[in-house]
Amino acid sequence: MAAAVDRLLGDLAIARAHVVGLSLGGCVALTLAVEAPARVRSLVVVNGFARLRPSGARGALRGAARALLALAAPMPLVAAWVAREAFPRDEHAALRAAATARIAGMTRAQYLASLVALVRFDVGARLAEIRCPTLIVAGARDTTVPLAAKEAIAAAIPHARLALLPESGHVSPHDDPAGFNRLLLNHLSLAPA
Repeated sequence: MAAAVDRLLGDLAIARAHVVGLSLGGCVALTLAVEAPARVRSLVVVNGFARLRPSGARGALRGAARALLALAAPMPLVAAWVAREAFPRDEHAALRAAATARIAGMTRAQYLASLVALVRFDVGARLAEIRCPTLIVAGARDTTVPLAAKEAIAAAIPHARLALLPESGHVSPHDDPAGFNRLLLNHLSLAPA
C-alpha cells in the first residue's frame, strides 16, 4: 500500500507531501516514511501502531474473538462487529453503515489476508530512521489500538510528539473533529516548507 501511495505521488508530480494516516493508514504512512523518506515532508499517525500486540487479557480476548468471527461467522456479521468497534457512537451511524457495507463486500479470504498482514506488520526496528516532523495522535478511549502502541511510536521516532485526545476513540477525526483539526493544523504550521 505504501508503494502504491509512493507511485501515486510520483504520477501526480508531488515530490513531498504531508502524510496523515489513521489506523491501517497509519501503518501505510509509517512504511512510506521509512521506505521513501524523501516523499514525506511531515508525518501524522492517528491511532496507529508499528507492531500490533494486544494490551492485556481484555485485548487478547478481543483479538481472539475477532479471529474466530473472521474464520467462522458470515461476513455481514463480521462486518457489523468490526464497524461497531470502530464507530460505536450514535452519531457514527452513517459511518458505521458505510464501513459495514464495505467490509461485508470483502470475501473471507480477502478479510483474512488483511488480518494476517496487520498481525505480521512490524516497522518498530526502523522508526528511529524517521527524521521528518512527526505527530502521533492518540484517542484516549480507543479500544482498537492500545495507547502503549502509540506511545512506543512516539518514543522511537526522534523528536516525535504525542498528543492525546481525551474524548476520542479510534476514529479521532470524527470523534473530536475540532481537537483533531487543531492538532493537525498546528503540526502542519510547524513543518518546514
